[in-house]
Amino acid sequence: MTMKSMIEQAEQDLLHTYNRYQIVLDHGEDVYLYDVEGKKYLDFMSGIGVFALGYSNESYQNALKEQIGKILHTSNYFYNEPAIKAAHRIKEISGMDRVFFANSGAEAVEGALKAAIKYAYLKDGASDHQVIALEHSFHGRTYGALSVTGNSHYREAFGAMPCEARFAKMNDMDSILNALTDKTCAIIMEVVQGEGGIVPAREEFLRAVRDLCNERDILLIFDEVQCGMGRTGYMYAWQKFGIKPDIMTSAKALGCGIPVGAFMMTQKVADHSLTSGDHGTTYGGNPLACAAVNAVLDQYEALQITSHVRETAPYLEKKLDELVAKYDYCIERRGRGFMQGVVCKGPVKDIIAKAMDKGLILINAGADIIRILPPLVITEKEIDEMASILDAAFSAVCA
Repeated sequence: MTMKSMIEQAEQDLLHTYNRYQIVLDHGEDVYLYDVEGKKYLDFMSGIGVFALGYSNESYQNALKEQIGKILHTSNYFYNEPAIKAAHRIKEISGMDRVFFANSGAEAVEGALKAAIKYAYLKDGASDHQVIALEHSFHGRTYGALSVTGNSHYREAFGAMPCEARFAKMNDMDSILNALTDKTCAIIMEVVQGEGGIVPAREEFLRAVRDLCNERDILLIFDEVQCGMGRTGYMYAWQKFGIKPDIMTSAKALGCGIPVGAFMMTQKVADHSLTSGDHGTTYGGNPLACAAVNAVLDQYEALQITSHVRETAPYLEKKLDELVAKYDYCIERRGRGFMQGVVCKGPVKDIIAKAMDKGLILINAGADIIRILPPLVITEKEIDEMASILDAAFSAVCA
């Protein structure tokens, strides 16, 4: 089949919930992807922040092959060695005390919300608690995660949400206080908003929210699904400031392509929230997924990923800043580490399409922001290549 006929077949068979790029990918090498017709693309999307290690890490691949030769699934009626090892290592890198493995970021958010609501229920016996979330946030499209996703367009067709949320503004403590009620049981936020426009939380805002949660015995939930796992130069973005949450979610690069998510919590929350029967999953924590987590963490250590991001990110910022200064269509660059956004005066769809024609894969964050999410192993050479292609795309579209 030709690529065109493959796409036509897909559009006849798949539920149309995605506006896909009109290419069919076949394989990857290093930080490049190839479509079924052999065209090569520099990947600065990394599967929406998933492929931190790129596509040719043999140690990671061999670890998965080895586990496939053993066992893929046991159910959670049994322990399995990869999950035991992965849980302990996640505790070490996150500073949290308890781990629950899920299959995705949205599932991790669902579990985090359930834990927070159960924590509040055990305090006062009420079942009408509220969560404060942030405008423009994104936490997933399952019903519970959708409840706290700060884009009304995603929610409006689905009626009453299972979790009652009040929405405040990022980096605006007054709006948090205005949303606060005696029913508030948790505050959930991304430390760097992804879908909402690559907006980092300021340290003073995080600290003020942490202090409020301490004063009111409200749980602070950090969603680190996209901004975590080294993307900002720290294993988790909150660690830059040392402002620890009560509950945290992780996914995407946690498995580097194998579907796995997790939510973690402090011992205090674990002692006063979910117990046997409150939450579960058939596939969560399966041996293959957890073998992937262990292989990812092995490579993060071997390749010193967080140090590499901190050392290389200033060069990425410099090249993006040069483009922003060159083109009047650009307003600013913002972000942290290898999670960057170029904010423009209008839609970026045509710029992204032109870049793809020239062999560079990018993604947007809202209609007017180009989101930069490369594999965490990129070098200055690939950054130069990205900047050159993006420059040509801007020139072609904005001339």
